[in-house]
Amino acid sequence: MHVFLTGATGFIGQRLVRVLRQRDWAVDALVRDPEAASARWLSAQGCSLVLGDVTRANGLREAMTGADVLIHNAGVYELGAGASERARMQRVNVEGTDHVLGAALAAGVPRVVYVSTVWALGDSGPGPANESQRHDGHFLTVYERSKAEAHQRALQWRARGLPLVIAMPNAVVGANDHSPFGYFLRLYLMGSLPPMAWGRGMVCSMVDVGALAEGIALAAERAPVGEDYLFCGPPQSVGEMFGHWERHSGGLRKRVWLARWFMRSQFLFVAPLLRALGLPAFLSPDAVNVTRAHLNYSSAKAQRDLGWQHPDAASMWDRIVQEERRCLESRHGLRHRLRHMEVLP
Repeated sequence: MHVFLTGATGFIGQRLVRVLRQRDWAVDALVRDPEAASARWLSAQGCSLVLGDVTRANGLREAMTGADVLIHNAGVYELGAGASERARMQRVNVEGTDHVLGAALAAGVPRVVYVSTVWALGDSGPGPANESQRHDGHFLTVYERSKAEAHQRALQWRARGLPLVIAMPNAVVGANDHSPFGYFLRLYLMGSLPPMAWGRGMVCSMVDVGALAEGIALAAERAPVGEDYLFCGPPQSVGEMFGHWERHSGGLRKRVWLARWFMRSQFLFVAPLLRALGLPAFLSPDAVNVTRAHLNYSSAKAQRDLGWQHPDAASMWDRIVQEERRCLESRHGLRHRLRHMEVLP
């Protein structure tokens, strides 16, 4: 199998590269800077580097011509993003999806997998919801809005004849996570997580990044064209997530659950401070707002049609904690240990 892959250097992409190469598939990875550490890592995995950028349509059709499958995984994710990052989300998530999928149709790629998100379907309600869910048009973050728009662009390309499969992961978790969950877990393991939290009752069927990478590969391998698949783990509340962490040694285990309105007001001032320190604003009004929704989605279709499997929540968090500890042990200094690494160890 010859795969053309975008977003190969990110949190999901690096796991996906390992899964694809374990299958002995040839991978052409689109990169902006072939000299970057992440690009050199891709070369070491046996990928062929293709210079390009999803925000520029020029050259994309030629680059993917001859591929058996395109996996479009490129995207910008950040809660609490500043103005420049919000503009970049629109360019990459929406315009980039337009460019890549349009190029795939023009190049005649016989199979395309687009990695969307459950946020493109919105709040699940009490759930569990499935692939038939439709977004109600109420957006909690700029990221959610951009991915919902990108999802609609993908559906438009499918309507024009693109042989498209859509993969929709739930909140993705794992060691070296760049989401707020990753930063909170690292703070906990470092003994520095404050003993307050919010959104205890939000239910989210978080998906392990390794299991997700396997699911995307299965979609590329065997999913019928025109189908959509949710990739989700077992549902758990935010409170239950902290409970899994607290089975392991770390920071304070007693937690005070505070009102969202109070936390939003505090984080208005914290978010710009984190950005000034060179960190993403993982403590931000956005990080509070997302807990107003439930993401209780079911992956029953992927399990039935693709044979996909996911570990139970306790096993998933046990492994993530162990892997995150090993990552932390290799780094020094608060900011360096807190940030996610550019390249997997």
